Amino acid sequence: MADGRKNNKGKKGNRGGRPSKAEEQKLIEKLTPLEPKAHQALKNAIAAEEQWAVKLFFEYMYGKPRQQHDVTTGGQPFPTPMIIAPSMDDE
Repeated sequence: MADGRKNNKGKKGNRGGRPSKAEEQKLIEKLTPLEPKAHQALKNAIAAEEQWAVKLFFEYMYGKPRQQHDVTTGGQPFPTPMIIAPSMDDE
């Protein structure tokens, strides 16, 4: 299926994209019987104060916190530029 541009042959489907609804439904049906066991395993891990389990619970319950990326200073304090304004007395 081409989009009208010259020499664009297009591609059939989106192989790397989201799975089809049918595939997703099959996966849900396959995993549903495991749900009580998964919840019990998570409860046991939280009761044992496993750090990964507590983190997993909060990430699913409240959402993952945003990751902050420092791409400019490498973790060092950002240097504050010195701004020198001309004096107004020169006029």
